[in-house]
Amino acid sequence: MVKTRVVVVDDSALVRSLLSEIINRQPDMECVGAAADPYVAREMIRNTNPDVVTLDVEMPRMDGIDFLGKLMRLRPTPVVMVSTLTERGADVTLRALELGAVDFVAKPKIGVADGLKQLAEEITDKVRIASKAHLRRLAVPVAGPAVGGDAATPHRLAPVAGIGRLSTEKIVFIGASTGGTEATKEVLTQLPPDAPAVMITQHMPPGFTKSYAARLDGLCRIRVGEARDGERVLPGHAYIAPGGHHLSVERSGANYIARVQLGEPVNRHMPSVEVLFKSAARAVGPNALGIMLTGMGADGARAMREMRDAGSYNFVQDEASCVVFGMPREAIAHGAAHEVLPLTQIAGKLVERLRSTSGLSINRV
Repeated sequence: MVKTRVVVVDDSALVRSLLSEIINRQPDMECVGAAADPYVAREMIRNTNPDVVTLDVEMPRMDGIDFLGKLMRLRPTPVVMVSTLTERGADVTLRALELGAVDFVAKPKIGVADGLKQLAEEITDKVRIASKAHLRRLAVPVAGPAVGGDAATPHRLAPVAGIGRLSTEKIVFIGASTGGTEATKEVLTQLPPDAPAVMITQHMPPGFTKSYAARLDGLCRIRVGEARDGERVLPGHAYIAPGGHHLSVERSGANYIARVQLGEPVNRHMPSVEVLFKSAARAVGPNALGIMLTGMGADGARAMREMRDAGSYNFVQDEASCVVFGMPREAIAHGAAHEVLPLTQIAGKLVERLRSTSGLSINRV
């Protein structure tokens, strides 16, 4: 068996030891080196040529973000960030995903030893996924904006034509996982201010979705926020499922409302795309438009087919533009897709579709 070779980069000797042990316990991977700072890591990566790097955010001599930017520019390698679960940790992690990190693990601020042991399965799953991921080219300057700053490029803020008269019955539903933070951003930043409501389930843990929503809100023409239970779903707004909660939509008289609720994980996830897409099929039917973006596994594939059977029109990201093709592949296999498109074309095709059906209401379909 060819094992996945991993280099661990973390300034904590305890964390390096624990991560190395977790990795070496797996029959299909091995830790080929553990570095205390990016300068040591640079030489180690050069000498061992690993398949995956796990990278801490806050380290001496050079922080993880600066190192990640240099690594992705000079020697692109799949990276899984290991980030402390704090507000600043969330902001920095989102910056890391912008720079090309495949995924992240949120390590606890206290009780690190026990916490990492409990996260062993998540860590090793993400290393496996990263080893097979399609790396994105670095699309922003290596120096980048300050953490939490505006990472948009000028062309994304250029004027775009509106959709025109549009029924408030229309709702766009997006599901995404690994690689999805950047993919969802690509779609949302292309939408005009008069776009219909967008409801999003992105696999993220508690503590990260608030920062993610705030970051998108500063980049998009539509308003973006974490969904709140019972709030009315309005055009020109995007609603992101809070980490650790399921998001769904319900009909309430002439309006739609968001439901944000605790529950059991579905397909091992909470939030789950399956929950959101099932509610779209049930409550929105032919006025729904579905988008399945990059991600590992099959979460949401069956429910997206239910959406199609209920009359929705669905877009699925193609393999070449996915970081991980799992969720889109499963959606296609279930016959859920009307169009399979490169990521950069999805928003444009969505807007074209909306313009072509502008004015349709639930009573006329």
